[in-house]
Amino acid sequence: MWQFWVDRGGTFTDIVAKTPEGRLHTYKLLSENPEAYEDAAIYGIRNLLGLSEAEPIPKEKIGAVKMGTTVATNALLERKGEPTLLLITQGLGDLLRIGYQNRPRLFDLNIQLPELLYGEVAEIEERIAADGQVLQPCNIAQAKQALAAAFAKGYRSVAIALMHSYRYPAHEKILGNLARQAGFSQISLSHEASPLIKLVSRGDTAVVDAYLSPILRRYVRQVSNALGAAEQEKSPRLMFMRSNGGLTDASLFEGRDAILSGPAGGVVGMVRTAAELGYDKLIGFDMGGTSTDVCHYAGEFERSFETEVAGVRMRAPMMSIHTVAAGGGSLLSYRDGRMQVGPESAGANPGPAAYRRDGPLTVTDCNVLLGKLQPHLFPAVFGQNSDQPLDKAVVNKKFQALAHEIGIEKSIEELAEGFLRIAVENMANAIKKISVQRGYDVTRYTLNCFGGAGGQHACLVADALGIERVFIHPFAGVLSAFGMGLADVRALREHQFGKGFSALAEAEKVMADLVEKARSEVASQAIPMDQITMKKMAHIRPEGAQQTLEVPFAAPQNMTAAFEAAHQQRFGFCPEDAVLLIDMLTAEAVGSTGETVKMPDMPRNQTPPQQAEMWSQGAYRTVPLIERGLMSKGQIVEGPAILSEPTGTNILEQGWHAECVEGGALILARAVPLKRQDAIGTQVNPVMLEVFNNLFMSIADQMGATLANTAYSVNIKERYDFSCALFDQAGDLVANAPHVPVHLGSMSESVRTILRLNKGAIKPGDVFMMNNPYNGGTHLPDVTVVTPVFDTSGEQIIYTVASRGHHADIGGKTPGSAPPDSQIIHEEGVVIDNFLLVSQGQMRVAETRALLESGEY
Repeated sequence: MWQFWVDRGGTFTDIVAKTPEGRLHTYKLLSENPEAYEDAAIYGIRNLLGLSEAEPIPKEKIGAVKMGTTVATNALLERKGEPTLLLITQGLGDLLRIGYQNRPRLFDLNIQLPELLYGEVAEIEERIAADGQVLQPCNIAQAKQALAAAFAKGYRSVAIALMHSYRYPAHEKILGNLARQAGFSQISLSHEASPLIKLVSRGDTAVVDAYLSPILRRYVRQVSNALGAAEQEKSPRLMFMRSNGGLTDASLFEGRDAILSGPAGGVVGMVRTAAELGYDKLIGFDMGGTSTDVCHYAGEFERSFETEVAGVRMRAPMMSIHTVAAGGGSLLSYRDGRMQVGPESAGANPGPAAYRRDGPLTVTDCNVLLGKLQPHLFPAVFGQNSDQPLDKAVVNKKFQALAHEIGIEKSIEELAEGFLRIAVENMANAIKKISVQRGYDVTRYTLNCFGGAGGQHACLVADALGIERVFIHPFAGVLSAFGMGLADVRALREHQFGKGFSALAEAEKVMADLVEKARSEVASQAIPMDQITMKKMAHIRPEGAQQTLEVPFAAPQNMTAAFEAAHQQRFGFCPEDAVLLIDMLTAEAVGSTGETVKMPDMPRNQTPPQQAEMWSQGAYRTVPLIERGLMSKGQIVEGPAILSEPTGTNILEQGWHAECVEGGALILARAVPLKRQDAIGTQVNPVMLEVFNNLFMSIADQMGATLANTAYSVNIKERYDFSCALFDQAGDLVANAPHVPVHLGSMSESVRTILRLNKGAIKPGDVFMMNNPYNGGTHLPDVTVVTPVFDTSGEQIIYTVASRGHHADIGGKTPGSAPPDSQIIHEEGVVIDNFLLVSQGQMRVAETRALLESGEY
């Protein structure tokens, strides 16, 4: 029987069709084309089956349709979901608007707050305490009145989020029943949408579910009707990809599960295709027109349990995918004396300059100018009438104008190469965030490259990271759709536990219940019990901390050892004498669909390659232009070369070679060791200025991420009231992350003071602490930690890093250390000036306690 694996993206819909004989066909079409078809997926399936518009789809010929969709994501981005009512505990009506008080874009002068998903909020008279005591019974009459009033205004979807309902859901269940009686068709209870602590993210998740589920349900019904796939019928089976990387039956697909439905298929496809050749440590590199998605894999799918998409927080398991605003359409500009790439994009209209719609210069135009994209390989679909080829002449002209604006004595090819290097470094820094920042040695990984623009930059990105192998699958251009077909059926259950190892017996009972629920869900989808495996995990954290690390659920000593090893790898240290808690338990059932696809080897072909002119190593060179589909198994191509295929172009750079291996996959490998150091002179170079600017900023950014993840203070781990920066030997600011401006403006004075007062006495591993306003501090609760960094000999300070964070209390005459009537500084708290916090790597705990207890109050 036929199978169809579909990725319905924002711009294109990709389909991989598997015939009854096992052959594979690919199909790509626009996701939205209302003049031609109602739904892209159904239209594509009809075409692949050779059906006319009037013929019904023969459902008896289709075994399964497995789909990922951006319908929910687009509705979220465009705010076109279902009008939603929020019911919340009395007094907390503004809670989801306030959130955690963190301000993600502190440097924006015109602050645009994200639009709320719910249209109205009703505060319900009820309150259950943290220990389960009912402080205020649920006011049934008031709740009925609020629901009736909202229903009369047209609301049919409601999200219900009450205090402590993750553990005590009785009042939420009462309100859910009342909403059902009132006629609401979509009722999302927060303890079901996200059975975890934290009302803000739990409430947000319930709102997202209520907002998106009706939209999603209508789309599922539309596809089901077109396929004739009634529920409970065996053929055709309609399944959807969840954000966690698992397939599920269409009837179980909910709004909260659909946010990363399409990209999750790409991660699955990346892993399963590379596994065919034995690669199990992977960096996923999916570069499109407007952005690049990157992900990390080292034997297990990585998931985030707290995610923010389009300004909306969600607490649901999703694939860990990091997106950076760098794609083929990213704009090239010269601003503030800097050559910059992105974050703005030319989009599809007008698109890059080469598209003949008077568009701006973009990353794509760099490749057109340098000959890495050959216009004759593209269809003539550009210009106002969509009948012209790519325009290299206008690209040349616009680069000449930009070179004149910048005023540098370089050729336009060198200028384009410089912009390309900046774009590559931006993408490499994004990959560092998901790998190096978390303690992984990325040089031991394989870069799995997919997406329309990935192959153009794969070798350059690999070089920037020190990666020496790139994998490109024959279906790299449609890998997300391919991943839909190869995915397993998955069900995941979570439970907020929050107790120590002494409660292990209770934890085992909870885990057994989670296992049974997850296994039953998978088994209900026609997966035999012997094809279901279980993964039992515990999320461990030190008491008082918030950041958890996931380890296998096992005996306490095993979980402790696994946590300590993970903490050491992730953060570079292990918490001493910490009391560990099992914060959360998760059970995941994985039902194998048995779907494997072995790609056929490419037959030998004697067709000689064409030739093309491409800029490489500072000059134009005549390089081989090879059609990838004509490469045979075992064939090796030395770079520089261009390998073209219908869905993209792969650039083989100087020093690399490509081999066509089993199944038609390409393995790009470094043939000549990369020169890691290069003298660039002392003249001002705008390209290297931007490269180093981004590198230094990424250091400060990584400092901030580690600080937030290891913090115990709510001010730092939730409000992000901290700043991190990099300083030179003299204490002058070099680069900072986009943190709190008032911190960054004065921190260099604190750094200079530390360096001056301790000149000649600082040793490697020394760390200093200060909050003195007379030496660059702000108010006393803002404590600065300064760390001089030495060269490898340990004799010379080469730079300094510093962090400043707001502490809830630093002493003083009132809680919070900000008395309104203070007359001397000591009434505000303990003044810290040039205090040695860490001596040669050893924390001075007793001395620090004595300092903090030395205040007058």
